[in-house]
Amino acid sequence: MLIYLGALLVAFVLSLIFSNLARKIALNLKIVDLPGGRKIHREPIPLLGGAAVFLSFFLVLFFLRDRLTIGELNLGHWFWFFLGGLIITVGGCWDDAKNLKPKQQIIFPLLAIACVVIGGIGIEKISNPFGGLLLFSNFLSNVFTVAWLLVMMYTTKLLDGVDGLVAGIASIGGLTIFLFTVTTRYYQPDIALASIVFAGACLGFLTLNWNPAKIFLGEAGSLLLGYVIGVLSIISGGKIAIALLVLGLPILDVVWTIIRRLLAGKNPFKSPDKKHLHHRFLEMGLSQKKTVLLFYAFSAFFGLSGLFLQSRGKLLAISTLTLIMIGLIIGFSLLEKRLKDKKNK
Repeated sequence: MLIYLGALLVAFVLSLIFSNLARKIALNLKIVDLPGGRKIHREPIPLLGGAAVFLSFFLVLFFLRDRLTIGELNLGHWFWFFLGGLIITVGGCWDDAKNLKPKQQIIFPLLAIACVVIGGIGIEKISNPFGGLLLFSNFLSNVFTVAWLLVMMYTTKLLDGVDGLVAGIASIGGLTIFLFTVTTRYYQPDIALASIVFAGACLGFLTLNWNPAKIFLGEAGSLLLGYVIGVLSIISGGKIAIALLVLGLPILDVVWTIIRRLLAGKNPFKSPDKKHLHHRFLEMGLSQKKTVLLFYAFSAFFGLSGLFLQSRGKLLAISTLTLIMIGLIIGFSLLEKRLKDKKNK
């Protein structure tokens, strides 16, 4: 266990150093997120935090590369994983600096996913809740891999609206996958090592991103964290359910956001608003810290529950999360209607 603890601490320290450096560079280059619109911060906050997480994560993995090939993965798999992360980071930092159009932004996630597929990483099978495994052809494997990684990346991207929210949940995701792959039954020391390094990199950044944030993830980081969790869940043996439980509430929030905007006749990807779940909690009077801790509690509880549940149990947990989300939607809708009625009176 010492190797895991050491890797966690090194990644944490490096991320803290790189985050401070990225903050200074962003301030000097004036790459900052300005307040206004649906944003809740009141002063310019430097971006480029994603670059700090990327550097600390992959730098530690590079020095531990001999320990990453003791399982089914080879250095080729890790290289393509790295290349995809590099594309997201460079493209995201460029977007932070130049404020690219949505049609340009999507290029980098798609290129990153292409790297993953080319590298031979894919969802080849998933557990059938009613017994056995569901095996996919090469074509279906690629389709599900593309869809899965897009969902994960855009979930963390849209979730990044409150200080410390995405970095904290990503840390929980990394720690959960670590615990899953370090147990005797699912022992995968290479994946466990990568997961604990990722958790350390996220926690190091979180020290500066906790409210009040001194630096933001930016486009690079908000996409990168979803990308890494998505890939780790695939290479850990297709443990998609674990990632779904950790990010279940945010994913359902994204699904509801898309449905809600479509019903309103709006483009779901070009109509930003302040009706995400975290915005709703803030409107209720919760502070940013309490809102973030509430999300952490959901992610940790349901994520860790996946360590002890079999396929049917995980399906039941995901169904429970869905019912909770439906209850929240109904509750907030009724509350919004009541407030409108009071104003009209």
